[in-house]
Amino acid sequence: VAAARGHGPASGALVGVFLVVVATAAMVPFRDDIARASPGLVLVVPIVIGGVVGGRVAAAATAAAAVVAFNLAFIPPYWAFDVHALDDTIALVVFGFVAAVVGTLVAREGDRRHVAEQRAGELGALNEELQRLEDERSRLAEEATRAVVLEQVDQQRAALLRSVSHDLRTPLAGIQAIVSDLLSETRYDDDVRAELLGLVADETARLDRLVANLLNLSRIEAGALKPDRRPFAIDEVAADAVRRLARLFAGKRVQLEFPADLPLVRGDYLQIEQVITNLLENAARHAPPSSMVRIGGGEVGDDVEVWVDDQGHGVTPFERKRIFEPFRAGEGSASSGVGLAICKAIVEAHDGTIRVDGSSTGGARFAFRIPQA
Repeated sequence: VAAARGHGPASGALVGVFLVVVATAAMVPFRDDIARASPGLVLVVPIVIGGVVGGRVAAAATAAAAVVAFNLAFIPPYWAFDVHALDDTIALVVFGFVAAVVGTLVAREGDRRHVAEQRAGELGALNEELQRLEDERSRLAEEATRAVVLEQVDQQRAALLRSVSHDLRTPLAGIQAIVSDLLSETRYDDDVRAELLGLVADETARLDRLVANLLNLSRIEAGALKPDRRPFAIDEVAADAVRRLARLFAGKRVQLEFPADLPLVRGDYLQIEQVITNLLENAARHAPPSSMVRIGGGEVGDDVEVWVDDQGHGVTPFERKRIFEPFRAGEGSASSGVGLAICKAIVEAHDGTIRVDGSSTGGARFAFRIPQA
């Protein structure tokens, strides 16, 4: 229909008139043997075709030709425009009216269909354009996401380099200085030598903790941090950690506040030990001289909670939301920002939670929960 409508009103009128002539010529030999209404019904067909091909103008032209043909060929006297009988006059008028109505309706429907097809084509083109734009938007979004990820990777790589340059070189520099003094010709008494060797041991342990944190961070990013869960007493882990870090708390006081009936927890002993060690080291780094660091815990529902309090400057509400992100050190801190991210990953691997709040003494309280055994 769309292709035919493309021929225009002139082509439609020519087609319609030609079909009227053909139909009339075919029926003239039998006009005395057929009813008067039969030619009228047949001549409606060219009107329909003309309207479909050429629209409203073509339908009107075909209808006029059909009325003329009906009058000349099928109403006596033949081949003249005179009409003597009343019935013939009524038949001619009715046929003319029917021809006009049919032509108009067919042309109107053809116009509607043509407009609908045009709109369908426009909608199809719009859909294709929208799909193209959506594909382009998705491509740009993927490129933007890739750029953000690469930027984050670069930032973490730079933070890791800063961590290595500061956190590794500082204890190494201290160890090197002490070893150089011990290897020099300067003579030290036993107490001074023991003190210097103790400092070397402390700095070595600090390096070991940092390397362990970096290795665990790589395991976390690779998804290879799998806790070996077994029951153990978490207050004993805390007491051992305090003893190991005794020299780190020189000039500060540490107080253990665990109840005697604290339930056992079920988790990886070494990983939970690292969490407590990192929290204690963080508290020692921020606690002022002569202040107190408290570590304790208790039973909370089906979990056991462990907390570490210090009397430092605390953590602002804004920093609390991001302090557990990798390489995100707190304000005024010179650490790498790895330790707290390790704590969060280990605690969540044990189906637990970790948070930081304000302490009653004005500092910070880090607390984590893991399930009981």
